[in-house]
Amino acid sequence: MPAGSSAMIDESILHALREIVGPEHVLTDPEDLLLYAYDASIHSGRPDVVVFPESTEQVSRIMALAHAHRIPVIPRGGGTNLSGGSVASQGGIVLTLSRMTKVREIDIPNQRAVVEAGLYNLALQEILAPYGYLYAPDPASQKVSTLGGNVAENAGGPHCLKYGVTTNHVLGLEVVLYDGRVIQLGGKAFDTPGYDLVGLLVGSEGTLGVVTAVTVRLLHVPEAIKTMLAIFDDLDGASQAVSDIIAAGIVPATLEMMDQLMMRAVEEATHAGYPTDAEAVLIIELDGLKDGMEEIAEQIVEICRRNRARAVQVARSAEERDKLWAGRRGAFGATGRIKPAYLVNDGTVPRTALPQVLRQVREIGQRYGLPIGNVFHAGDGNLHPLILFDPREEGILELVERAGAEIMRICVEAGGTITGEHGIGLEKIHGMPLIASPAAIQAMRWVKEAFDPIDLLNPGKVLPQTSVGVPS
Repeated sequence: MPAGSSAMIDESILHALREIVGPEHVLTDPEDLLLYAYDASIHSGRPDVVVFPESTEQVSRIMALAHAHRIPVIPRGGGTNLSGGSVASQGGIVLTLSRMTKVREIDIPNQRAVVEAGLYNLALQEILAPYGYLYAPDPASQKVSTLGGNVAENAGGPHCLKYGVTTNHVLGLEVVLYDGRVIQLGGKAFDTPGYDLVGLLVGSEGTLGVVTAVTVRLLHVPEAIKTMLAIFDDLDGASQAVSDIIAAGIVPATLEMMDQLMMRAVEEATHAGYPTDAEAVLIIELDGLKDGMEEIAEQIVEICRRNRARAVQVARSAEERDKLWAGRRGAFGATGRIKPAYLVNDGTVPRTALPQVLRQVREIGQRYGLPIGNVFHAGDGNLHPLILFDPREEGILELVERAGAEIMRICVEAGGTITGEHGIGLEKIHGMPLIASPAAIQAMRWVKEAFDPIDLLNPGKVLPQTSVGVPS
């Protein structure tokens, strides 16, 4: 049964929402609603009301109210979603968790923390630093992306090559269900009995429940870090170096790639020291014990030289390291110096397929007359081709979407998938049949119906809406 229409949000419901969170935390003015009509994707959809709860109890009451009146609810964190997942495509209530930023517990002896969903990823890192600990997932948007949003998208980041993505570091969730009930899944202990509902909720994009608090695993800050910049005059050499490093049994903390178009944009914006005449660079970072790190670094330098690296530079100080990373983390924003908008794909392919797929991506850009810049997690084959465009050009959006669909297809044909960490949202629904059979999509739909039988939570996202029959 579909959620009710946004027309059901009348003055009595607005009054009830104001009673729950306070009048100043309910937005209805057209100008305010416009600010919450979009995320970091190319999609938009204006909500009927934006609500800012401060506690799980308030979220529970809002969900119970929405359930009673069949009103769609779209959970939202920092609005950095890159696939339209936090857009109110069917109107309704945008439930913004940005006031829920409490750190409920830092348990250093057990290497755990319990934090609310609205806390920024980087804020958690800064809180943990004095203890000598860190939370491993580090998306490039960590300054403004929330832990709840990271859970929704199963976010990764540059360090996911060695440490894994969000699901590898989340042990427990506090979740508000579609009708307002609050449940606790998992906790501080490993191997909670029963079905892995924590694993099911991580990456579910707000379609199964509203995550209000997260129990995360902490890691000790590594003893030593070494950051290198390998400079290449051809993409194939850089791509092959990535495969050869991993094949040699070396697992760097990060192994990032950036092509010439992106380097030029980043240099104009941040002056990070990237060579704009090179075809590609690899940002390679080792971390761990100091003993033996020099030998591993020498192996990496030799592999890069064997693959025609022009030079391999080593950051000589924390300041130089931070400068290199400031360029990488600011890469998406820097594209504004080339074109005012972009569509980013995040298909993932086997590392050995990188040279082939990067050539195909370049050909797609040439065929459509669209500049495409690449900056991505090369170590695990997680591509981030940014299709750059000016939305004011007539007919350009259709071209961009067609090019994006082709990139998804070539990733799948290379043995990969359509998203590594940005989610399906609205943008990649049409790509789901590329990676899932009709029976598999139906099984996912059954999961959605079990958690949200009246389709209140983030409706219209992730799954194709057409019902799929399954042989009996």
